[in-house]
Amino acid sequence: MATLPQITLDFNRQIKLSHDGGDLSSDTGEFLFREFDETIGFTRTLAKYLVLNDERHYHIHANQDLLRQKIYQIIAGYDGDDAADQLTNDPVLTQIIGTKALASQPSLSRFLERFDANSIDQLNQANQDLLDRVHRYRASDALILDLDSTHADTYGNQEAANYNTHYGTVGFHPLVAFDGITGDFVKADLRPGSVYTSNGVVDFIEPVIQHYNNVFPTTTPFLRGDSGFAVPALYELCERESVFYVIRLKANPALKRIAAELHPNTTPADATQTECYYETIHYQAGSWSQPRKVVIQSIRPAGELLFTHGFFVTNLGDTFSPETIVQSYKQRGTMENYIKEAKNGFYMDRMSSHDFQVNQVRMMLSLLAYNLTNWLRTLCFPDGHQNMQIQTIRTKLIKVASKLVRSGRSFYFKLASSFVYPKLFWQVLQRIQAMKPT
Repeated sequence: MATLPQITLDFNRQIKLSHDGGDLSSDTGEFLFREFDETIGFTRTLAKYLVLNDERHYHIHANQDLLRQKIYQIIAGYDGDDAADQLTNDPVLTQIIGTKALASQPSLSRFLERFDANSIDQLNQANQDLLDRVHRYRASDALILDLDSTHADTYGNQEAANYNTHYGTVGFHPLVAFDGITGDFVKADLRPGSVYTSNGVVDFIEPVIQHYNNVFPTTTPFLRGDSGFAVPALYELCERESVFYVIRLKANPALKRIAAELHPNTTPADATQTECYYETIHYQAGSWSQPRKVVIQSIRPAGELLFTHGFFVTNLGDTFSPETIVQSYKQRGTMENYIKEAKNGFYMDRMSSHDFQVNQVRMMLSLLAYNLTNWLRTLCFPDGHQNMQIQTIRTKLIKVASKLVRSGRSFYFKLASSFVYPKLFWQVLQRIQAMKPT
């Protein structure tokens, strides 16, 4: 339809639509991200770390430009590489990338294929460098490392895609870590679909813990994980590195017996009232090298005869009540929202390539797009807007129509006069420009 010169609408024959508007863009809000990018050194940092085996003898787009283009396309909501073919002359995006035209879909695909295990690790190093930079901007000594795993569906015969019994489908089983306070995406590792939740978790999180202990010695990391991460090697790592932790335990016969002795299923005195109790015990499972503190939560809902019990292993001291420990674990529920945002908003689970390594690169680019957005949102959005999700950010700030007018050496982008959220737009820009560049 876009190739037709003009289309008349049936409801009003005086209205004509055409696809030849010229130097117009619907993504003017991406300039906010580019200004913030420059302030915190986002793309500069990625370029500093990333070294690709590039055998091209002649090229128009440098790897740094291709990396920036893909990340900014994700932020704007274009999950497929093929969107680049329609965006090739977009006046906003070409200014953001700094090239006369965007790279094509085949160019982006070849770019992703140039990555290897070393260059993926380089993206992780760059992400950590940027996390450190933002951590200093926030001037915070608090850090909560929330561990989780999730699922990415696959279709067709994709490398390392396996059946996962927990999710009941074929795909990958990524391991992820977020900061439970800020929502920052700390790290991700794409894994075959058949591996267990805790597979490789110590190798995954140990470098992160050691890094924060070395670089931010006044910061005391706190780690949380569900029962899939209840493995002695993780407890021992945290204890060795002076990291506090609360990890849910799977119920076993010994723990159930202890809980039943503490709160037997006798007839309640008042069946209309919910009963909830918290107890602390010292317990040693057969695979543990030493006894550890375990908190038991016993709940009997109103109208029920039986208690349900939850078990949590921790190294938090006695200054924390058992109830406080359980409640601190339950705040981990925000992790599900972070994962949902990374998937639905930044396409972390869109695994369109047959090659496993290329899919891992795609996941890392989604992580970086997520973080750039989260840092801009938490550092530069005014109060009352700092919890906006990416879909709302796109609606209110990114998807802004503008017209490019060239005058001498200057490029004037004329935003639509009917733009609904100009106050928020200018507030964010002013806050970015007030930041001290790194």
